[in-house]
Amino acid sequence: MKSSSARRVVVTGLGCVTPLGIGVDATWNAAIAGKSGVRRITRFDAGDFPAQIAGEVPAGLDLSDVPAKEARRLDRSISLALVAAREALESSKLSSDGSNCERFGVAVGSGIGGLESLEQGLEILVKSGPRRVPPFVIPMTICNMTSGYLAIRHGFKGLNLCHVSACSTGAHSIGEAARAIERGDADAMLAGGTEAPITRIGVAGFAAMRALSTQNEDPVHASRPFDRGRDGFVIAEGAAVLLLEAEEHARARGAPIRARLLGYAGTADAAHIAQPTENAEGAQRCMRLALEDADLGPSDVGY
Repeated sequence: MKSSSARRVVVTGLGCVTPLGIGVDATWNAAIAGKSGVRRITRFDAGDFPAQIAGEVPAGLDLSDVPAKEARRLDRSISLALVAAREALESSKLSSDGSNCERFGVAVGSGIGGLESLEQGLEILVKSGPRRVPPFVIPMTICNMTSGYLAIRHGFKGLNLCHVSACSTGAHSIGEAARAIERGDADAMLAGGTEAPITRIGVAGFAAMRALSTQNEDPVHASRPFDRGRDGFVIAEGAAVLLLEAEEHARARGAPIRARLLGYAGTADAAHIAQPTENAEGAQRCMRLALEDADLGPSDVGY
């Protein structure tokens, strides 16, 4: 259970870029209409790959507010996060006037980071030698550059964090950002995750693990995790970012309060590098701890 002195954390901004659409409204409307964002891979020729389908973000990513020279130095994972974060800030109506920027932070993580940039840099190294490798390969590849670039873009000089924990990255980023606000280390945090793994090595690597669905002729029905006939997950790209705030900070500026974050927890199974334990003990324990953190019982949570 939280300390009685912990500040309450609210969500005031939402932003996302997904295979269903660019933006919260586009994604939500496509989801409730039953549309699928899974289709044949177009980002490279996947004709000889076991898995040839993915969830690609549709065309139309707007980076017009980023100088062209800077945009060329951004990995796709960073670009996706920039668009999602911009929407979150716009929907929250938060402005940084310079006097409050030291209390605003960023925690946007990535499980893999700039895989496309790393792959392209390696190709240049192999074909043309080390002297031809671009100087921005490393900055475009490392996972923390998304949080760093968002801070630069919006002038947020507070905490700058990058969590790297595979599929849990976004959840950890949101939870730990909320913790920072609760204990008074920040008044507002951009928090979430971004991923752009649809590259040749990304798809080939997951396929080698036999983790990907190979339902290439029926992409729409390939992702079915609870179906008896499931055969793997569908790799995808996208970004989702929330603006979290201390409730008193949000109320003081008349911000729209969309939700409250009441509880958070994290656990590890400590059993296998790629799959959870079959009895789901770790997941159960994590949920119990999150409920305790929120001072709630299981019956308090609806569907």
